[in-house]
Amino acid sequence: MNINHTSSNQLQPQSIVLNIEKNGVAYLTLNRAEKHNAFDSNIIAELIEQLTILNNNPNIRALVLQANGKHFSAGADLQWMRSMADKTPEENQEDAERLALLMHRLDTFPHPTLCLVQGCAFGGALGLICCCDMAIASPDSQFCLSEVKLGLIPATIGPYVTRAIGIRQARRYMLTAEIIESQVALNLGLIHISTTNIDQARDEWLQHILANAPIALSAAKSLCQACDAEHIDEHLRQTTSEMIATLRVSPEGQEGISAFFEKRPPNWQPKPSQKNEDKHNE
Repeated sequence: MNINHTSSNQLQPQSIVLNIEKNGVAYLTLNRAEKHNAFDSNIIAELIEQLTILNNNPNIRALVLQANGKHFSAGADLQWMRSMADKTPEENQEDAERLALLMHRLDTFPHPTLCLVQGCAFGGALGLICCCDMAIASPDSQFCLSEVKLGLIPATIGPYVTRAIGIRQARRYMLTAEIIESQVALNLGLIHISTTNIDQARDEWLQHILANAPIALSAAKSLCQACDAEHIDEHLRQTTSEMIATLRVSPEGQEGISAFFEKRPPNWQPKPSQKNEDKHNE
């Protein structure tokens, strides 16, 4: 998987690399390959920090989460987990809450998110995958909710994994800690595409995303969250009615409708010259 992207802004902390391309696509890369991108307190803090930076950047159109090295992530760093035995209950609680905050920040990120997976994705890595809007994996990738093998449980990632694959399948794989092959992960809905050409699948996804209205994309994500969290009742009907009523009269909504009738691209779509330039920079 090629992850060397030209960027207009680049921050390179020890464990995370952030690249932002001119078209507004951000690439957030786990960069701890020597430890199979295992989580520790530093990488969790850096991910939260970078997601906060991206959330506040008005030029971001999409986020791609990926990893350097052979494996996407081995889950929690066991040396780090072992060290937590020397911490107080309060410190352990605070540490667990930071991981939960990371999952929440990624799950509620306002722009479309894509996760690219190669090799193994174990434990907490499944939380990252399930918090993204779409996941693409190589055919030889493997997944595992391995926590019970260590006397633990997939607690903070549990809500996101269960939402993604359903309670029936979550009960199986959280209890057995068995390996989930890529094709099985595809059937479960854990990933959306299993392919040998991850770069091509990524580019096709981004092409779709960049052709769509930015504010509408964020609103569509909010709509999905609202529909998942609430019963179909009067409150949800009111909420969804207000959402579409607001967008219909918004500048972006009016631009999209006008562009349709005028048979022209809306102003958020990259111009042909810009598309060629972005492709040349990759």
